[in-house]
Amino acid sequence: MDIKATDVKKLREITGAGMMDCKKALTEAGGDFKKAERILKEMGLAAAAKRSGRATNEGRIFTLVSGSKAGLLEIACETDFVAMNKDFITVGNEILSDVVEKELSELPDELKEKVAGLVSKLKENMEIRRFTTTRSGENELLVDYVHGEGRIGVIIKMGAESPEALADEKVKEFAFNCALHAAAFNPLYLSSDKVDPEYLKEQEEIFTKQAESLGKPEKVVAGIVKGKLNKHLSEICFVDQKFVKDDKQSVSKVMESLGKEVGTNLTLTDYLYYRVGEEI
Repeated sequence: MDIKATDVKKLREITGAGMMDCKKALTEAGGDFKKAERILKEMGLAAAAKRSGRATNEGRIFTLVSGSKAGLLEIACETDFVAMNKDFITVGNEILSDVVEKELSELPDELKEKVAGLVSKLKENMEIRRFTTTRSGENELLVDYVHGEGRIGVIIKMGAESPEALADEKVKEFAFNCALHAAAFNPLYLSSDKVDPEYLKEQEEIFTKQAESLGKPEKVVAGIVKGKLNKHLSEICFVDQKFVKDDKQSVSKVMESLGKEVGTNLTLTDYLYYRVGEEI
């Protein structure tokens, strides 16, 4: 089968494996990307799965926290020059403000017309790719963070058994640092109990095949698989990852220590993450 160089490059971008390995996997898979990716994983050549694909276009992420409401918005455009334009940024913030205030699930015509007006003014094609709103509970704190020139946007939702603790500057700082953490490490899931069972099953099958290739006894294979799964979960689950401000402790351990310090149990209840151009 004739494998195109562009397909090999695409698989390499997704998996991080070498060009020749990608070509070999695609050939074996008959050009099927999902199958080829699985083959590379079984060979131990693919990098750990990521939540999103590589950026495919320019644009900007907008974030807003307004009282108990918050939201993320992505507007795509053709060039980074326009993404940094003051009018582009102003309109994006105005649209998100309306979206959050009214907790919209669909955009009304007047907001679409704002983008159309920008297209006419800046002479560049653009579109609203997506938006999400969320609301905090009685005992929850919302914090947002934008990285770089709007390339990444994060919203963190943190809870406390004693709501008074949410006003503590140390708790606010930790919540903000959790937003920095998400921007830096892009976790796939909040915690292990949130992991998609199908994804977990697939990873277990992959690790089992890898372990069986070592020719070890069944009990040893089971132990190896369990260890690999635990390690993988610690890499993809937010609360189990090494904290961005202290790589000797997990996010959950730092949060537990802080909770003891301020006299209440703290929980990371949810988070939202957008990156410009990611596959959705």
